[in-house]
Amino acid sequence: MTQSAASETVRAPGPLSADVPPGGGRGAGGAVGPSRVRTRLVEVVVPVYNEEHVLEQCVRRLHAYLDETFPYDYRITVADNASIDGTWAVATALAAEIDQVRAVHLDLKGRGRALRQVWGDSDADVVAYMDVDLSTGLEAFLPLVAPLLSGHSDLAIGSRLHRGSAVVRGPKREFISRTYNVLLRATMAAKFSDAQCGFKAARTDVVQRMLAEVEDNAWFFDTELLLLAERSGLRIHEVPVDWVDDPDSRVDIVRTVLDDLKGMARVARRSLWGATRLPVPPRVGQARLAPGLGWQLASFAVVGTLSTLAYVLLYLMMRQAMPALLANALALGLTAVANTALNRRFTFGVTGSRDALKHQVEGGIAFLIGLGLSSGAIALLGLLQPDARHGAELVTLVAANALATLVRFVLLRVWVFSPGRGARG
Repeated sequence: MTQSAASETVRAPGPLSADVPPGGGRGAGGAVGPSRVRTRLVEVVVPVYNEEHVLEQCVRRLHAYLDETFPYDYRITVADNASIDGTWAVATALAAEIDQVRAVHLDLKGRGRALRQVWGDSDADVVAYMDVDLSTGLEAFLPLVAPLLSGHSDLAIGSRLHRGSAVVRGPKREFISRTYNVLLRATMAAKFSDAQCGFKAARTDVVQRMLAEVEDNAWFFDTELLLLAERSGLRIHEVPVDWVDDPDSRVDIVRTVLDDLKGMARVARRSLWGATRLPVPPRVGQARLAPGLGWQLASFAVVGTLSTLAYVLLYLMMRQAMPALLANALALGLTAVANTALNRRFTFGVTGSRDALKHQVEGGIAFLIGLGLSSGAIALLGLLQPDARHGAELVTLVAANALATLVRFVLLRVWVFSPGRGARG
């Protein structure tokens, strides 16, 4: 999936030692401490594009903080995304001066492309990234990576929308951020609260398996990665952050929003057809579906209502150009696919892409039953009232589909998504 390889990598004169004390091996006075077995290694990536004016201050501040407080070995990697100013010269100079800093140059732009390149090549235990402006308080970095180093979580994100966060930013960016994340939760069933905060980390072995499945190379990379992780049953840890808006931010908001909407549509399409090939963790595969009938009925009713509304709109539109039987079949077919996918995720709590296509096929049997009932109802109405209007057709179809819905729920619960069936399998 990588569209560009790093054209050049610059390291400090001496390689990172594997036998150094925590914090990169320097004490308060800068002297190297006694040798011992290397601790866990965390690689922090700082993606940059034309950041010559702030890069040195950022790297020195980050290095000083980690050197003084971070209890694990670390590496800071400056990933230059084809800058056309003096960013690369600053990055190489820092890498030559500071042992724990290296610089990587890419020929094409894109934050996602930079993370894909560096994370994919990393030998660290945990990889992370943060924005060059260091808008996020560094005090949150250890809480961010600790659950990953312990093995408790797979990915970790800083959240500006967490109730414990302290955020300073303008109303425009606040509105856009909250709207975007609400849209993700409403349309993609996302459970994480902040997709675009530039403060994230992941276990290296986990994220390297995911990179081939992530298509975006720009700003939507973060969101796509998180959605993929959630649908695969991976555990995402959130930490509240202190965050101050950067007034010098040069992000093209309109273009970014449009790209994000396109990305969401693409991810939804892939999820619907179960195109993801990421292995599901054992703890997810061994899980049992929640047996709560009350919740399942409520969720099924909501999904059914939305599906019925969509069906009615599609039927009325297509009925203007084709016979009732054909319009009914097409409208039912289109809504049945979405209905199965939504019930799979919300009603019966099945995540990940495993068996998604099989579930669609089995759900299609329930669709055929519904198609038979509704088509039979139309045929019967035609015999009894040959001159029946579209309104009468629609009432008959809704009644027939109500019966088909009951049959569908029973089939989904006791057959397609049955916990006992999964256990036997």
